[in-house]
Amino acid sequence: MKKVLMFLLLITVVSPFRLMASDYVQLQTQWAIVNYDTAPEHKSASFAVLAADAKKSVEASPDDAALRIWYGIILSSWAGVDGGLGALGHVKEARKQLEKALALDPSALEGSAFTSLGALYYQVPSWPLAYGDKEEAERLLRHALEVNPHGIDSNYFMGDYLLREKRSDEARQYLNHALEAAPRPGRELADQGRREEIRQLLAQLD
Repeated sequence: MKKVLMFLLLITVVSPFRLMASDYVQLQTQWAIVNYDTAPEHKSASFAVLAADAKKSVEASPDDAALRIWYGIILSSWAGVDGGLGALGHVKEARKQLEKALALDPSALEGSAFTSLGALYYQVPSWPLAYGDKEEAERLLRHALEVNPHGIDSNYFMGDYLLREKRSDEARQYLNHALEAAPRPGRELADQGRREEIRQLLAQLD
C-alpha cells in the first residue's frame, strides 16, 4: 500500500501536464515504478492511471514520437498485467501508437518503437484474436538491433523471443550482451529490474 501511495503522490506532483506535455521522462520514470516497484495486486490500477496521463500527453503533443512510444509501452505493460481477452484493446492501441511513432521518427529513443512493436508481435495472440506474427516480430527486433546494437532492451527482447522459439544458443548470446549494456543515467530502477529479468531467462537456459 505504501508503494502505491508513493506512486500516486508522484503522479500528482510531477504529472507531465504540470510540467511540459512533451516531457516523456516523467512517463518513463513512473512506468519503472509501476512495473518494478508496485505490488502485483495494485499494478493494473496504477497502469490505468499512467495510461490516462500518457494519452493526455499524446493528445497535447501529437507529433512527439517519444510520447507515443511511451504510451505504447505503458499500454503493452498494462495488457501484460491484465492478460486475457480484456487486454486485447490495450495491445491493439499500443500497436497503433508505436506505428505512429515510427512514422514520425523511427530513430526516436534509439529505435525503441521497433523494439516494443517487435515484442508485441511475438507476445500477442495471432489472428483472429489479435495480430501476433513471429516473422514480423523477428524482423522488427532485428531492425531495433541495427539502430541500437548494444541496448539492454533491444538485446533482452531478442533474447526472450529466441528463447521462446527454442533457439537457445542464439538467445544466450543476446541475453549475455544485454547484461553487458551500459547503465542508463536516470533509469536505475528500470535497469535493475531488466537485469533481473535477464538473469531469470539465463537461468532457464542453464
